[in-house]
Amino acid sequence: MRSFIIAAIFAFFTLPAMAASGGVELDHVDIDITDQASLQRGAQTFVNYCLSCHSASFMRYNRMAKDLGLSDDQVKDNLMFASDKIGDTMTVAMRAEDAEKWFGVTPPDLSVIARARGTDWLYTYLRTFYLDDSRPMGTNNVAFKDVGMPHVLWEQQGYLAKDEHGELSVAQKGDMTPHQYDQMTYDLVNFLAYISEPSKLQRMALAKWVLLYLFIFFLVAYPLKKAFWKDVH
Repeated sequence: MRSFIIAAIFAFFTLPAMAASGGVELDHVDIDITDQASLQRGAQTFVNYCLSCHSASFMRYNRMAKDLGLSDDQVKDNLMFASDKIGDTMTVAMRAEDAEKWFGVTPPDLSVIARARGTDWLYTYLRTFYLDDSRPMGTNNVAFKDVGMPHVLWEQQGYLAKDEHGELSVAQKGDMTPHQYDQMTYDLVNFLAYISEPSKLQRMALAKWVLLYLFIFFLVAYPLKKAFWKDVH
């Protein structure tokens, strides 16, 4: 009976991960949204390779500049290609009807994709495109079967091939080594995690002060409690 209960609890907590991955074994990634250098590299990758089709309409450029330790001029010169105002959100110039005509579906907004899919799923997805002649774009994906999106980072990663056992191998080398490409995708996933919940940075910074306050309050409250209840038996 005890082993059954443990197995049931384990199954319950693994259901969300299985649902998000579609039964695919996901590669784990430990993100760190306090790493400003990683977020800056991820932002650069996002605006260069993702923002032409995918928007992040919940994120404003000026908010991103502040959180990533960048000046407004740095963002304007290096990270703004679809807007002229630093207070604008990260939208795309491509019209939704054109996107649907070209790709068969409108590319989703990525503002909260890290919360919806999970960072492990995103990391796996970006690293497991493989050649598939049956697909219109010539590629498929392990984490997202029959995906309509092409492998936009093929120049960096190269192309992978999938054998009959489901194993991936390099079919054509890219400009980056596997380690460099993994770092690039890590930074991109880290940035997507940040824009999914930018206020988390402020909560994390405030947390140590909250804990300090609670500790000081305890030092005051405990002696008071002893004084108030000393005559209660």
